[in-house]
Amino acid sequence: MSESVPGLAPEVFAPVEAPVSPSQASEEVEFVQLLTPEGERVEHPDYSFDLDYEAIKGFYRDMVMVRRIDTEATALQRQGELGLWASLLGQEAAQIGSGRALNTNDMVFPTYREHGVAWCKGVNPLNLLGLFRGVDQGAWDPRDNNFHLYTIVIGAQTLHATGYAMGQQRDHAVGDENGEATIAYFGDGASSQGDVNEAFIYASVFNAPVVFFCQNNQWAISEPIDRQTRIPLYQRAAGFGFPGVRVDGNDVLATYAVTQQALKRAREGSGPTFVEAYTYRMGAHTTSDDPTKYRLSEDLEYWKLKDPIERVKAYLARSIGVEHEFFDEIEAEADQVAATLRAGCLAMPDPKMTDFFQHAYVEQTPQLVEQQAQYSAYAASFEGEQ
Repeated sequence: MSESVPGLAPEVFAPVEAPVSPSQASEEVEFVQLLTPEGERVEHPDYSFDLDYEAIKGFYRDMVMVRRIDTEATALQRQGELGLWASLLGQEAAQIGSGRALNTNDMVFPTYREHGVAWCKGVNPLNLLGLFRGVDQGAWDPRDNNFHLYTIVIGAQTLHATGYAMGQQRDHAVGDENGEATIAYFGDGASSQGDVNEAFIYASVFNAPVVFFCQNNQWAISEPIDRQTRIPLYQRAAGFGFPGVRVDGNDVLATYAVTQQALKRAREGSGPTFVEAYTYRMGAHTTSDDPTKYRLSEDLEYWKLKDPIERVKAYLARSIGVEHEFFDEIEAEADQVAATLRAGCLAMPDPKMTDFFQHAYVEQTPQLVEQQAQYSAYAASFEGEQ
């Protein structure tokens, strides 16, 4: 017989419900959707997609290209050419939809998985591979494409993004629809990090022009979403004082519309928005992970029916009458991109270990000069050995 505790309601001691699989939970999820998994257009009272068919064909091309890049990078890692790779398989619509909603001057703070957003911002995919191959620490200049370097520390980029957005605010780059905004990407697991919640506080209190874009792919490595939160993630925003919205992260049209509106609010000076893109990580967390050890195969099969690329293809073919030649051309182009990527990856020169000492600071310190000399002497002692 359970005992009651003064001051606490009986339901406090109610047993925690057993976790349900993502496929079961997704049946009950409500979100903004404009294109169904079957490829049918639907209306929403608050969001609409007003671009033409050519734009949708462009979104389809984008998603096919980044999936092919992702597939090639995964193969390169399996063949020992990359040290690691973080796949975006299944999250193409969330990244392309949000990435294409960005203006040229909007700044992106990514995690280590935003290969599709990098594509939208014009970052050479080969530069992404250099980081995972270990030949550099990120070979692109964030100022060239307004796309910052990948962040490995979980959630840290949300604080960086909020600080940058506060700088935009003070540089008078905010206040009308032509202003600037910042977007910070993170996953459902990162929402449990202190950095993310601190970023929410700063962004809310200072009304920073930042969009917090969470790709809820159901798994924080092997930890399911029901171990991250007891309420939908987007509802957390209300506690910090700014709006949150959940969108079908496998619907590129809805993701574009929702992100576009959130960025517009930010540019006009209305402050932050939390966007939860409800999607599914169809691959492993990284190539060092084995998802078969912690999730059910039927969940994966269930989410394959919601594939973000196939629904756009179905819409273009059935509703718009796009011919097979278009899809064949896109596939051929993707194969060529992959071939170029592979050749470029294999041709990357090995870095000189002494270069790392030169890139620690703008000007080398006496200590680094001494350490570089010591390392050079140590490395020279092995010359001639097999």
